[in-house]
Amino acid sequence: MNSTLAYDQDYYLWFADQARLLRAGQWQQIDVEHLAEELEDMGKREKRALRSRTVILLAHLLKYAHQPDHRSPSWIGTIREQRKQLQELMLDSPSLTPRFAADLEDSYLSARLLAAGETGLPETQFPPTCPFSAEQLLDQGYWPQAQDQAH
Repeated sequence: MNSTLAYDQDYYLWFADQARLLRAGQWQQIDVEHLAEELEDMGKREKRALRSRTVILLAHLLKYAHQPDHRSPSWIGTIREQRKQLQELMLDSPSLTPRFAADLEDSYLSARLLAAGETGLPETQFPPTCPFSAEQLLDQGYWPQAQDQAH
């Protein structure tokens, strides 16, 4: 079987074949270049998942704090689920934990825009820097207080 051809024609079949070759110790037949590229991409996907979940969590916490009259079970569920998924992601890949805290401000900028778009509130309604610590974000017991809407 030509592994490069399978990679170009059937991505799933190529993965299955590469796993089979690895398990069989058939090192010379492994599509090393594509396999290395896929492994790098898997790491990038983990980082993107961390950022995406962080942005969603932050946006929902902002909405929760700035629109207390609109709080819904859906928002609460989303906050809880994002916290759970972030914790699992960092448990599975502990090297992402420092990145979570280091990228918090960048994630917050995206979350601020998302929250403004979803609430209809001006972006300036939300703090210019992240008002939550990394610990608060992951704490299932932490819920922000309602923020004064008159600025």
